[in-house]
Parts: sequence; structure tokens; C-alpha cells
Amino acid sequence: MTEPPQTAEPTTPEPEAPAPVPDGRAPQTPAAVRRRAVLVGTAVSVLLILAIVFGSRLLRDFDSALLPYAVATVFLAFGVAYRYTVWISAPGARRLFRQGWRSFFSAANFRRAPTALPRMIATYLGFQKFLGARSHARWAAHQLLFWGCVLAALITFPLTWGWFTFTSSTGDGPGYEMRIWGFKVLGFDSLNIVGWLMFHGLDIAAVLVIAGAAYFLWRRMKDRGAITGQRFAYDLIPLIALIVISVTGLLLTFSSIFLHGGGYEFLAILHMVSVVFTLIYIPFGKFFHIVQRPAAVGMQLFKYTSRRKDEELRTCRRCHEPIDTTDYVDNLRGTMKDLKLDFDAWAEYCPRCKRVLRGNAYLTHVKKGYK
Repeated sequence: MTEPPQTAEPTTPEPEAPAPVPDGRAPQTPAAVRRRAVLVGTAVSVLLILAIVFGSRLLRDFDSALLPYAVATVFLAFGVAYRYTVWISAPGARRLFRQGWRSFFSAANFRRAPTALPRMIATYLGFQKFLGARSHARWAAHQLLFWGCVLAALITFPLTWGWFTFTSSTGDGPGYEMRIWGFKVLGFDSLNIVGWLMFHGLDIAAVLVIAGAAYFLWRRMKDRGAITGQRFAYDLIPLIALIVISVTGLLLTFSSIFLHGGGYEFLAILHMVSVVFTLIYIPFGKFFHIVQRPAAVGMQLFKYTSRRKDEELRTCRRCHEPIDTTDYVDNLRGTMKDLKLDFDAWAEYCPRCKRVLRGNAYLTHVKKGYK
């Protein structure tokens, strides 16, 4: 013990007046949650299929060679919707989800802090500054991985769905037109820098992903802390899948330019299998945090706006040092009530006082028996 016990202090938090009202919703059975999740996943999948049909002008712009990719995105949509519905059915996630959207749609919050949400999206989602506090190398690698995947998704998904098309009036260039939903957006020459970037965007994304994934793979082979807690299917498979997708994609370009198409069919099948596997894996593996992360931005916005609204922070009941905003502490206590945790009063103590109270309780109730 670093501090002597204080006789004037209680050994456990005293009972307190009414805690914040919990969620108010009756607990749902796992079967009911799964049924609702299946319905939501099915609805999202049907909407995506309709978007593919109408976005490709009744499949006139749909490339049948990309059918396996399109089918995989439909499974991806179902899986993401299913797991997200199950996730926000839990009391803690449901409160986070509700408070985030409430802060997002609050006109009062927008008037008080109109730039708060764009700044949080840029710093928390885009540039992920919170990772820089842990390690600059990890932050840089994560940025390469993140922006590489974003670039690949922005190119691949619309092409797979038939929303983007590249057409040439001569049949083989060099002049091309990019159309979105059948409307001409851009004309370019495939021999200039714009054309090169258009046709090699996925190659650029592959290089970024390989650099980022290779760093994390190396770290998981060398860092003792990472090795201790890692799981092969959860931590290593995603990195290996990203590297396989990127390498096979680059080899397709290499084959078409330098080998005159040699081995292209085998590489195309290998690339397709790796992409389809990864898309189906996303909702049920480590990649699901990509879908969860925006909800954390909502919670950060909730904390930020409530702090600006309440000049007075909730103070520790023991030492009276500031803890956090009143809204945030009440939300935490409500979540603990929803989870039927009967020690929600501890949310109103600072970390130091919690340690002291636990130490006093140990001295009083445990070590007392050894005297």
C-alpha cells in the first residue's frame, strides 16, 4: 500500500440517491436479437441488390466477370448489418449509439460548436491522432493501411456494382470517358498522368497496403507484447489476406504489361478468391472495428459538447477532484445499471480514490481474518 488507511473514510461507497434512469427497455433474449439482426441484414442486402441493379442501369453496365465480387459485397452487407445490430443491442453499445446520434442531430450542439464534428472526423477517423500517442511508427503504418484500403474500396466497389464505367469511342483508347450511373463525369487520355492514375489507382493502393500490413506483420513477429496476446485467426489472418490481395493485384498488372498476359488467368482467380474471402471475413473478424469506429466518434462528440455545456464537472465524492462531465458520468452509471452491475456508485470516484477504498476494504475484510 502506498497510502495508509484513513479511518475517517468509508470502506465502500455509501449508498446514494437515485441513480440515473436506466435505458428503460426490457432485456432482450438472444433469440430475439438474432431474429431482428437477420431481418435487418436481409433488408440491407436487398437494398444493395436493388442499388446494383438500378445503379448499373438495369445491369447494362454490369460486368458479369465481376459477379463473384458483387455477390461477396452482398454477403458483406448482410454480415455487417447483422453483427452491427447484435452489437448495438447490448446495453453499453446501445447507449453509446443513441447518445452519439443524439449529439450529432442536436441543433444546440451545432450552434455551440459547429466545427466539432468535422474536426473529430478528420482527427479521430481520418488521421487517427490517438495512435500517434502510442507510437509514431504504428501511426504511420496504420495510415498507410487505412488510406490504401479506403482508396481500394472507393475504386473497387463502384466498379464491381457497375456504377463506374470507362468507355472509349475507338475501342482501345487512348481517349476514355468515365461515367457514373451512365452520366459522363470526366474525359481523359490514358497516356497522360491523369490517365495513368485512373488505371493504376488500385496499384497505388496495393503498395500502401503492403507497406502498412508488412510493418504490422513484422511487429507481431518481433514485439514481445504483441506476440503474447495475439491470435492467429484474429490478428495474423487479416494481415496475410491484405498482403495476398495486394501482391496478386500487382502481379496482374505486371503480367499484363511485361508478360503479355502470361499467367493472368491463374492470378485473376487467386486474386478473386482472396478478395471474396476477405470481404466475407470482415463482419466476423478484426476488420469489424472499421464499422464500429464511427460510433466512438459519436461518443467523443457527446463528451465534448456536454463539457462545453456544463462548466462544472462532476467531482469525486471523496477528494472532490474533477472526474468528467455530468452527462458522461450519468451515462456511465446508467449503462452499469442496464448491465445489472450493483456498484455503479463507483463511477463517481476518481481512479486514485477507488484504489484507496479498495485497499481499505481489503485491510478491513480480508487481512483482518489473519490477525
